Amino acid sequence: MIAVRKADERGHFNHGWLNTYHTFSFADYYDPKFMGFRHLRVINEDRVVPGEGFGTHPHRDMEIISYVLEGGLAHRDSMGNGSTIKPGEVQRMTAGTGITHSEFNHSEDELVHFLQIWITPNARGLTPGYEQKFYPEAEKLGKLRLVASPDGKDGSVAINQDVQLYATLLNQGDTVEYKLKPERYSWVQVVRGEVELNGRTLQAGDGAALSQEEVITLSGKSDARAEVLLFDLA
Repeated sequence: MIAVRKADERGHFNHGWLNTYHTFSFADYYDPKFMGFRHLRVINEDRVVPGEGFGTHPHRDMEIISYVLEGGLAHRDSMGNGSTIKPGEVQRMTAGTGITHSEFNHSEDELVHFLQIWITPNARGLTPGYEQKFYPEAEKLGKLRLVASPDGKDGSVAINQDVQLYATLLNQGDTVEYKLKPERYSWVQVVRGEVELNGRTLQAGDGAALSQEEVITLSGKSDARAEVLLFDLA
């Protein structure tokens, strides 16, 4: 079974400095039908104008993944970490017992476009933690690259939940397949471009919840390269 969440049905707010779309209920956007999917709680697609950002704010008991598409996202946190996340990089932050952090676009002329993903952890009160890794295009082009997993296998960032996150880049005609084990679920998020998912056409910003599907087939459908995230969920 596949349930599609269209891009234009998401929660949307344009604050001037921040143009944001919420796949699931978040902050001032509430829809009881979209409170998350399995352990996946938040997928926010954010665009932040030059010189603006999110001031220091707290989090706790959440696994937070940042996935940058354009520009550079400057990160600072109470654990002493400071870096700029760029396209191709994945950042994982375990909020655990509590952290504060800020995220800014320090560019003078370039927008920063990124996804912020929240996953509920397998326990409360975990020790806060941080990871940031780069995954070259060649590792994702026409193939599924594991970028987050419970045990950090294959060079992925390690998250405290039974979730595996894959990223792929698909040119027109490229196809990837993923076999979903029994009693597993998947969420597919199209980040850019157009793809065919098990016979359904999805555009940038569209998402889909999959259950009782043995095989997930993704194919690039347009001249512009597609980028897709695939979550394997308990």
